Amino acid sequence: MTVDLSPYLGSVPDVVVERIRRARRVLAVSHENPDADTLGATLGVVRLVERSGGTADPVCTDPAPPLYDFLEGIDRFRTDPDPAAAYDLLVVSDCATLDRVGAVGERHRELFDRLPRVVIDHHASNDALGEADWIEPHAAATCEMVALLAVCLGVPLASDPALASALMAGIVMDTATFAHPNATPRTLAVSAALVEAGAPLSDISRRLYRSKPANQLRLFGRVLDRLETYDGGLVVGSTLLDADLEATGTEPPHSEGIIDLLAQAEGAEVAILFKEAGDATRISVRTRPGGVDATVLTGLFGGGGHARAAGATVPLPVDQARDAVLAEARKAAAAVTR
Repeated sequence: MTVDLSPYLGSVPDVVVERIRRARRVLAVSHENPDADTLGATLGVVRLVERSGGTADPVCTDPAPPLYDFLEGIDRFRTDPDPAAAYDLLVVSDCATLDRVGAVGERHRELFDRLPRVVIDHHASNDALGEADWIEPHAAATCEMVALLAVCLGVPLASDPALASALMAGIVMDTATFAHPNATPRTLAVSAALVEAGAPLSDISRRLYRSKPANQLRLFGRVLDRLETYDGGLVVGSTLLDADLEATGTEPPHSEGIIDLLAQAEGAEVAILFKEAGDATRISVRTRPGGVDATVLTGLFGGGGHARAAGATVPLPVDQARDAVLAEARKAAAAVTR
């Protein structure tokens, strides 16, 4: 039985469909420090452009972590656009702000500013207002949106198992295999269609959430051993230092998943992971449903994301950033009534 996604297609803007359909050479860009959703959505856009008769280059300012080597086409990612390409459309996927594309956007500012664009994103903090900026905060993942775009473009998901797998990876990552409250009936319907199209859900879930090298587990252990609680456990936090990466032979992408473990702390309204980043500090925040809005907390420090999961880069060394962020987090957590 074929899963019917037609009830959900009205959310896809016609202008987005037409720009993708008409484009002949597309620059498809993901966010820096890429995860499965931005990579899967960008690969999905590339495949949809190519199925529509065009060509596309996937670009990410940072190399894709080895965790995502199983995604077909991941080796096609470039760190910069092709200087010989006559691009006629920019498609930015899963970026809460255009700055999230990272240094590649600065290196090629004139090109990025000149091209007509499509933005496909699901972050509540995204306030993009362009004609073809498609923002759906209720979508669990940008890959969920790209799957609907495929149907609107007349590309049968079942005709491209690699496309289905890339999009399923993004949904699995951003829902923690459907454990987060952002998984909606539409998310499940889209996922069912992707599984029907050949996406190996169980294998993708295992690769993203249940398979880690030993040195990554050692990294988790160091950070979890540093866990601190505040105000009777309403706020929990820990810190990831560059020295931890060096001691365990890991890289920054290996920290993926630590914040979700911190968020499992019983009774915690706010969980925060502080990551040393030179003279700055990156923070990842998770909050409980019905409590602190993570976008409000991170927004105080120039960040954003989703109500339950958000992040920011604080222009302070980790010790100073920790004090500043924890002060605001403790105030926010104390104001929650249940």
